[in-house]
Amino acid sequence: MKRVKFLFPKVFEKYYDKPKRGLSMEKRLKGKVAIVTGAGSVVGPTDREPVGNGKASAMLYARNGAAVLAVGRDIKAVEDTCKRIEDEGGACVPCKADVSKAEDCKTMAETCIERFGAIDILHNNVGIVSRNPGGILEVDEEDWDTVMDINIKSMFHTCRAVIPFMLSKSGGSIINISSVGSLLYKFPKLFIYTISKAAVNSFTKCLAYEMAEKGIRVNCIMPGMIDTPVIYKEILKMYDNIEQMRQDRNSLIPMKHMGEPWDIAHAALFLASDEAKYITGQILAVDGGILLTGA
Repeated sequence: MKRVKFLFPKVFEKYYDKPKRGLSMEKRLKGKVAIVTGAGSVVGPTDREPVGNGKASAMLYARNGAAVLAVGRDIKAVEDTCKRIEDEGGACVPCKADVSKAEDCKTMAETCIERFGAIDILHNNVGIVSRNPGGILEVDEEDWDTVMDINIKSMFHTCRAVIPFMLSKSGGSIINISSVGSLLYKFPKLFIYTISKAAVNSFTKCLAYEMAEKGIRVNCIMPGMIDTPVIYKEILKMYDNIEQMRQDRNSLIPMKHMGEPWDIAHAALFLASDEAKYITGQILAVDGGILLTGA
């Protein structure tokens, strides 16, 4: 049988060159500078890695070539994040700041410019639930003000502090961390939290539209039920014990298990990278399918 030689059209050759353009996974943020708020982590149970969403994102950004300003109120926690990054050969500077305060955010941005000369990525990770979880008749005005100040007003402050520096470079990427709780209304104990995270989604879209022609992309990640150290501090108080909390959360998820902080970090890495250069104003759920249940 005569062998037929396949003549591949030259017009397609460029698509099969190696390495393929834009698909390299190595150092996806090389030369970039990232600010990560909430980059420290509380200490969780001994059978879990002491890494939360912010810490995981800071570490993954650094592994992919970015210099990182790790921001948090607990300086020891962000120093630990920086040590882990530096031990892996990355660049990280700790910064103590309360992002609910405009002056602290201004200092944060100026510190990043002073140390690294630019701001390419702003990752807004800070968020809390009410100190007394409950519905409208169980919470008080102080709960409302505290949660709103930290969960949404902080992003107003950080963006106002950082955007002028991004504009001077003609671009940047802002990633806001919301929650699937912003779209789930059947959890009355999370009344204020749900409202604050819904505000984050709207804030993201409004800012994305305003900044689109100026080269600044603004996107949002909605984590589902993620097994982070902070849930053992803030969510556990709604349950009798750790195992009950884990079983209950796992059972609500179609994949039947909570996610890891690294799941959020990998989504953030994509949105921060040039692979997402044509993506803005998006609200990405990383949730194991929980939004499919409408729970």
